[in-house]
Amino acid sequence: MGRFREIPVVLLTATMITGVAWADADPPKTPADQNTVEATEEEKDPLESLNRFTFQLNTVLRKMVIDPVVDVYQAVTPDPLEKAISNVTANLTEPVTAASSLLQGDTENAGIATKRFLINTTAGLGGTNDVAGEEMGLERRKEDLGQAAGAGGMTPGPYLVLPILGPSSTRDAFGDVAVSLAVPPAGLANTADNATAYSDNQDDLNAMTKGALDPYIVEREAYLQRRRAQVQNTDQAPMEEIPEFEDIK
Repeated sequence: MGRFREIPVVLLTATMITGVAWADADPPKTPADQNTVEATEEEKDPLESLNRFTFQLNTVLRKMVIDPVVDVYQAVTPDPLEKAISNVTANLTEPVTAASSLLQGDTENAGIATKRFLINTTAGLGGTNDVAGEEMGLERRKEDLGQAAGAGGMTPGPYLVLPILGPSSTRDAFGDVAVSLAVPPAGLANTADNATAYSDNQDDLNAMTKGALDPYIVEREAYLQRRRAQVQNTDQAPMEEIPEFEDIK
């Protein structure tokens, strides 16, 4: 599930996908074109049947359990406290970002992540305040083992929808599991970080697939493209390069 402060891009992406879906329905495809599309889809999403089942399960859980819990949390938690909690969870992921950046040879981001962690943990009162970012200009760029593996040339593998956690891939899922097994607190921190990110952007995320012809496709394509952009460190990719959504993971 990176954080979702890129939500405006994601929402515009969802709109584009829906429009593309309508446009693609008009022109007839030759048998050769159709075979190519089907082959591409099968290669990208060989687990589609299972993924669609999990997607529907997650949709029900989100509506029946997760969203109501988030609504209560937002209603009873003062905004300053919400921000402090979000800052703490983000700060706890900085060591993983530093390590993942080093694996990619990105010493600059590794150094920034290390400084952010040390500064925010001390001057930021345990990470409740983002002193490094807000006062020193050390902006956060989250990295994980999946991104490090992708930068090293590993393909994402089949698309994978995880129960509750949502969109992922076999590469990214194995990366998250490896971190959780090797350093359990880091795995818990990443889960908490994603949870607070969802809380921060709940309405925008739900609006992304609302009214879409096929919400599953919208979420899948947005996630895959977002991860490609993150692996390449091109989060601000031009809109014409995006049909998709990152999510919730």
